[in-house]
Amino acid sequence: MDLHAAQIQGFFDIPLDHLLGNVTFVEYFMNKFPESEYNHEDFVVVSPDVGSVGRARNFAAKVHMGLAIVDKRRPKANVSEVMNIIGDVRGKTCILYDDLVDTAGSLCNAAAALQDNGAKAVFACASHGVLSGPAYDRIEASPIKEMVLLNTIPESMGEGCEKIKYLSVAPMFAEAIERIYQEISIAKLFN
Repeated sequence: MDLHAAQIQGFFDIPLDHLLGNVTFVEYFMNKFPESEYNHEDFVVVSPDVGSVGRARNFAAKVHMGLAIVDKRRPKANVSEVMNIIGDVRGKTCILYDDLVDTAGSLCNAAAALQDNGAKAVFACASHGVLSGPAYDRIEASPIKEMVLLNTIPESMGEGCEKIKYLSVAPMFAEAIERIYQEISIAKLFN
């Protein structure tokens, strides 16, 4: 699910179906912020780096929200520095959308930069919550209101951090297995 780069598929010597977690996030956030109650122009999906823009753009289109990008640089491993915010976040609720959170340094720096640039609220979501080292403390101390993760990595590791919420990917895997067994298109899961 949510390979870091689609090219990784080429390294498998068995058939592979690349499942996408954005469907689960779309359902969650569309229920959390229904269009009937909120003006989706007051929301923006934020790519935490230039490399995640395609993924974030796809998610933004599905939830009918604008897009912004965090321009950052990495002076050394596991250290990031936010340079600019590309796009309008002032007065908006931001949803940081990424595929993987390890030490949470980049994500929390991005959240702080969004807040400094006038964001009303910051939510975050990622498919894989590695959450190593100081990740829990960083998330807890950050301006992130809620960190939504898929349970692709056991969720018991995140106990004690009130901001973290896990969503199950079991229904998607079950549906994919059923579609493979029945020889039905898996691509229909992601439309």
